[in-house]
Amino acid sequence: MAAQAHAALKRAAPIAGKALAWLALIVGLFMAFAWIGSSIPRNSEWEEPERGVPIMVETNGVHTAIVMPLVDPVKDWRVDFPASDLPATAASRPYTHISVSWGEHEVFLNTPTWADLSLPTAVNAATGGDGLLHIAHYVRPAPSDSARVLRLRPAEYARLVRRIEAQVRPPARRTVHAGYADWDVFYEAPGTYHIGNTCNQWTSDTLAAAGVRTGWWTPFAGGVMKWVPR
Repeated sequence: MAAQAHAALKRAAPIAGKALAWLALIVGLFMAFAWIGSSIPRNSEWEEPERGVPIMVETNGVHTAIVMPLVDPVKDWRVDFPASDLPATAASRPYTHISVSWGEHEVFLNTPTWADLSLPTAVNAATGGDGLLHIAHYVRPAPSDSARVLRLRPAEYARLVRRIEAQVRPPARRTVHAGYADWDVFYEAPGTYHIGNTCNQWTSDTLAAAGVRTGWWTPFAGGVMKWVPR
């Protein structure tokens, strides 16, 4: 029996080695295409104005989001994302900004930390999962390397707003999910998440719709942030 098991292991070793080699090649090609795709600009002639509507593009290193004034002449986000959807203990804070991002339903709801991400959830997200909006309410967020200010012309900001509004379902047709803290919340949203249409692609597509210079294909946070000056 021992000899047979040893022989089986010897036969399996080359197969496992080839499988790992193919996996490494696929991962390497994906990373290379992601770098190339994120380096090809959309709206290449765009330049940031000296004055305009200040937004932020923020990241935690994996995920990106767009931070906007809660209320300004172009948009009052309190209509779409009321603080009353937050827990009662947080609803009355003097919020000044909201952070908006899009992602995969199960990943958002079931992975408060990356340590909670399971293989089935990751595979489901990569192959096609439902969309979900994540809205965080902020009080005077401070600029930093992970929250970079970007100024838009009023017309550009209006296009950004319209793009995000298209993702917002009417209150009667959406489900509200509790967030990770008392100042954030999730909403059902249209769209299908997959490996070619990630949360970071949503960020760059939204910025591109406003006319901002950004990369063509940005599956990773770095591909978005490299277009936003520090």
